Amino acid sequence: MEEKKDKIKIGIGAWIALIFFIIILSGVFRTSDTPLKILDLTNLTGTFGLIGDTESNFMGSGGSGAKDGFMAGLNLLPGIMLFCGLLGVFEQMKAFDASEVVFRPILKPLLGIPGRCGVAFVSSFNGSDVAAIMTRDLYEAGDITDDQRTIFVSYQYAASACITNTINCGAPIIAFCPIALGVIIVIEFVCKLIGANLVRLILRLSNKKKGA
Repeated sequence: MEEKKDKIKIGIGAWIALIFFIIILSGVFRTSDTPLKILDLTNLTGTFGLIGDTESNFMGSGGSGAKDGFMAGLNLLPGIMLFCGLLGVFEQMKAFDASEVVFRPILKPLLGIPGRCGVAFVSSFNGSDVAAIMTRDLYEAGDITDDQRTIFVSYQYAASACITNTINCGAPIIAFCPIALGVIIVIEFVCKLIGANLVRLILRLSNKKKGA
């Protein structure tokens, strides 16, 4: 991928859009009891209502096999559709151009990827689906190379959605853990960086052998 030589003018609207986009994806206001809770993707996605007095939504309970898997996949569609719409809006508002300026000094040395991956980088702490969609779009738009995509995906895959999964899935053992929750997440983050940079090193050595 060739570096874009033309300097892109970034207006105040792009910076505001970037701030709001990061807030929505970060989960900062997920548990807020104030109107600010609308600034969270999970809250915006919402939940299905219950059917009558069954205490179950349209997915039901006790299902199995392909049919239950189909309903689980169908359950993801509203959130993905909402995010794709938000992605298009914030892209038009030049949020990713602002992201390039902010995150390039951080992501280039850490992972060797451009700053345009910054929003996906932030969102990957709370969810893997959103980050995956953004990574695909960045690659298809030519903003990242195949090697950069591989490095970024390896970072996302290890300890995927580390904040959300550690809090939700690890809740039963957090109370008995001898170290604080914040320390656990930091350790996961460091391991993610180490794994991604191992992939980065392997790709570099492979390209060198090919004469790239």
